[in-house]
Amino acid sequence: MFTYELIETDNKKEFYNRLNKYLDALLGDDRDWLSGLCNASALLYNLMPDINWAGFYLYRDEELVLGPFQGKPACVRIPIGKGVCGSAAASLKVQVVKNTEEFPGHIVCDPASRSEIVLPIVKGDNLIGVLDIDSPVLNRFDMEDAKGLGEFINILFSRIEYNGVLV
Repeated sequence: MFTYELIETDNKKEFYNRLNKYLDALLGDDRDWLSGLCNASALLYNLMPDINWAGFYLYRDEELVLGPFQGKPACVRIPIGKGVCGSAAASLKVQVVKNTEEFPGHIVCDPASRSEIVLPIVKGDNLIGVLDIDSPVLNRFDMEDAKGLGEFINILFSRIEYNGVLV
């Protein structure tokens, strides 16, 4: 059985180092994409301070479709180029939004969310989806988070077998 302790540190590098070690241990030898994404979102939701949503949107048929997540129910489909998630998918660039109310076209799924980080997930030249994390705290995320979460994504998608098919 997988066990973990809360990560109590103000040092983001140390936090992500430990978080990513937990992810590695949690995944073990299992390569199933669905259980991997489910457990990854649960790990983020339970260990990251000051967040209210963590999960994945997966690219399918020219839009992002809600995947495994933790938090309140969310928007099911997001067009590419719309909102923070769609912008990350269209540009293939990390979106760090310090204040969601100031992001043009922000899609409100939870009115309590005040800041957001979205990382595109790309394998080769193919968009797989995005990792989306919301916070009720303004200015919660920065490029240190982007770096640590980028490594989280790299570990996750180097271990699971995802072929782009949503059942």
